[in-house]
Amino acid sequence: MTRAELLSYCLAKAGARPDEPWEGDVVVKVTEKIFAFLGSDAGATVGLKCGRDRETADEWLLRYPDDATVMAYIGRFGWNSLRFGSKIPDDEVFEAIDASYDAVVAKLPRKDRPAVS
Repeated sequence: MTRAELLSYCLAKAGARPDEPWEGDVVVKVTEKIFAFLGSDAGATVGLKCGRDRETADEWLLRYPDDATVMAYIGRFGWNSLRFGSKIPDDEVFEAIDASYDAVVAKLPRKDRPAVS
């Protein structure tokens, strides 16, 4: 999987849009909430909400110790960085994107949730 494919997959989600809150670092948001951190063009990781808490997100670290890490600053809330194009199968990365998107959308007020077709 390439970074472009990953970005396209994220942007195909209802209400998703790219943003660059820090110069050179791309994120994907639904309304004003980030659900995927893609970082710079050179990066090969995606930051995702991988569980409702740190304990749940730690399952990724146990399964893929070389390719999953706790994200700085927000890791305690269940966010991990997952290396794509690695031992983590592409379909699992896509499932993690889906779960991160769903977790972020679920916390939005109903009026702000994107319409799903």
